[in-house]
Amino acid sequence: MPFPGLADRVAGVRDAIERARARGGHGQSVEIVAVTKTFGSEAVRAAWDAGVRHVGENKVQEALTKMEQVSVPVVWHLIGHLQRNKVKHLDRFALLHALDSSRLADAIAARAAETGRRYPVLVQVNASGETSKGGYAPGEVAEEARRLRALDGLEVRGVMTMAPFDADDAVLRATFRGCREALARLQDAGHPATELSMGMSGDYEVAVEEGATLVRLGTILFGARD
Repeated sequence: MPFPGLADRVAGVRDAIERARARGGHGQSVEIVAVTKTFGSEAVRAAWDAGVRHVGENKVQEALTKMEQVSVPVVWHLIGHLQRNKVKHLDRFALLHALDSSRLADAIAARAAETGRRYPVLVQVNASGETSKGGYAPGEVAEEARRLRALDGLEVRGVMTMAPFDADDAVLRATFRGCREALARLQDAGHPATELSMGMSGDYEVAVEEGATLVRLGTILFGARD
């Protein structure tokens, strides 16, 4: 049995989420997105067996390979950067977490015009200001939110951010609050935006306290990556 003890770890995470949700007082529901990158398709099945229904992948090709190898009907999230020449593969995903540029938004809108579909996306916001991270600066969100309203093929459901690795509590909270403020800018522009994708294995409890609705968890569920 791959990933022994996974069901117990999932249960422990769910308990921690509930406690953090109570502390934060935002009243949101929280979904675990199991991040299975580099672990192989057996991790997807193991997550399903442990009661996790949402799976996140960083790279399109790795996700497509796993989709062919598993039969369980998980909800697939693309959580990493999407190259514009791979936009057609969004047809296979329920949600893109990393809408990180106007050019990508335009490419998705063009794909939507071809397919007649609307693509659910989250706007990636660089709320920490790190130069190593992609996404919109917080000050750009209001203007881009208004522009995105004119792109019929996108359904902007919320915001995603990543906090600095090993940041202290104050920096984590400032980052996650910045994400929440960006969500408000989307709502001000008329988007049906309610999702906050923030929090990973090392900081998900703080993220939930600050309002996260989607937490992206890999290491805490599956162990360290090679």
